[in-house]
Amino acid sequence: MADDDQFNIDDNSEDIEEDEDEEEEGSDDDTGFFPIDEPIVHSSQSNNITTTTTRHSSEQSTTKRSSSLSGASNNYLQDNNFEYIVLSQDEIVKYMVECIKEVNEVIKLPTTTVRLLLHHFRWDKEKLMERFYDPNYQDELFRQAHIVNPFKKPSQLQTQLSNSLHRSTRRQISSSPSTQTCIICCSTKFLNEMAGLECGHIFCIECWGHYLTTKIMDEGIGQTIPCPAKCDILVDDKTVLNLINIPTVRRKYQHLITNSFVECNRNMRWCPGTNCTNAIKASYCDVAMVTCTTCRTSFCFQCGQSWHEPIKCKWLKKWQKKCHDDSETSNWIAANTKECPKCHATIEKNGGCNHLICKNQSCKYEFCWICLGPWEPHGSSWYNCNRFNEDDAKKARDDQERSRAALQRYLHYYKRYHNHHESLRLESKLLDQVQKRMESMQQQMSWIEVQFLQVACEVLRQCRQTLMYTYPFAFYLKRNNHSIIFEQNQADLELATEELSGYLERDSNQTTNLTEMKQKVQDKYRYCSTRRKVLLDHVAEGYECDYWEYNEDV
Repeated sequence: MADDDQFNIDDNSEDIEEDEDEEEEGSDDDTGFFPIDEPIVHSSQSNNITTTTTRHSSEQSTTKRSSSLSGASNNYLQDNNFEYIVLSQDEIVKYMVECIKEVNEVIKLPTTTVRLLLHHFRWDKEKLMERFYDPNYQDELFRQAHIVNPFKKPSQLQTQLSNSLHRSTRRQISSSPSTQTCIICCSTKFLNEMAGLECGHIFCIECWGHYLTTKIMDEGIGQTIPCPAKCDILVDDKTVLNLINIPTVRRKYQHLITNSFVECNRNMRWCPGTNCTNAIKASYCDVAMVTCTTCRTSFCFQCGQSWHEPIKCKWLKKWQKKCHDDSETSNWIAANTKECPKCHATIEKNGGCNHLICKNQSCKYEFCWICLGPWEPHGSSWYNCNRFNEDDAKKARDDQERSRAALQRYLHYYKRYHNHHESLRLESKLLDQVQKRMESMQQQMSWIEVQFLQVACEVLRQCRQTLMYTYPFAFYLKRNNHSIIFEQNQADLELATEELSGYLERDSNQTTNLTEMKQKVQDKYRYCSTRRKVLLDHVAEGYECDYWEYNEDV
């Protein structure tokens, strides 16, 4: 593994144009910008994330051999005509360095400046080039990226630096030209103990070290560390690595930069597999299932979540937000509260009186708890309501009924979605039990003959996951002939899946005829696979032919 010094690429742009012979002899530029000595910890990983692993089958994907993608030696993978490549940690670094060099060969700026510009444009090289060569936008480009414009006239830049330097040193204790006062710790230091940025702000090396270490280790900031003088100019990589000598801090900084590269790049995604440090790169961002070749985790490339066919990313995100907002309290609200007939605020009755006053300061509506009509016509009937046929009370009750019906509809889909989610989680442990059963069954069957149980577990997992996402899909669908067909397909698949689950959870010791049991399990998982394919094909046809209409406001 390359040492930390390789993280620095010389800021002289001429050094980038190295001849091929030097590179073959072991130039560090291609591999050493961000050497990784420890696993990258990225935001998509968490110990409590339940990931879904899948085995690549011939029905799901085909693999095509290729020499490289942007210089990284890998195999292209293809799922449903969507090409992507799996990059290891070192290959991520190589690809990042190549992106920087590619831009640097054109615009001829220091390497760290190019990286900051690419980050500002989320690593969109074309957009950067377009803005960079727009003469009316160039100064604004550097201002928005928080970088000192290197194309300003020397006199202008020198004036700015001189003024800034004057402001930063006006509290100097000593007037000696060989010393200077740090405006952070107010200590007088020799000039070789000071360091600064192109903005002209200068601080002692000790204060720089404390400041950068706090930003990196405590605040987790690497990509956008501002100048300590709060002048909006960002600290570049070369400055950080020249001022930080602690190995753990340097590695954390390198990891933060690499994380930022993947997370900001619209054509890259971290693999969400537990403890996996690979990333997936594609030529464009689209809804497609991708599978990590290391941990076998499959996920949606566009949103980064577990593969969620048949629902689209937009509706899944909306569903998950609704679940987060509603699922915890919906049952309690339905049983214990009513809505104000005027402003629809949720109200809990905490006394015996039926005369309610809305506590919403902008409402203050007075109404009857029983009929939800206005209180004024009730007169003195504080504990009894005999006005059920009033038009205004009927309207309030109708609104309330619609609200309750909407809640019940949501709970219907949520409970079934949640049930399949829990079943998927519990059945993930089923594979261990199946492995033990397979070992036991090998007393009467060969190893090849008992593999049907492992295949059945994978089919069960796929069906559970598909069923789980059919419920939020159905929740947003408007009812029409095709939605009715979809619900029939859903019911068929659900029934078959539950039967397959029952077969797999059954104790094999209770089965005397293993051959008969094997035939039943094989028939059932083949039927499940067929029903799942029928459902997904119908949904795909609906997307293609615009069968599906959605309720935007539920």
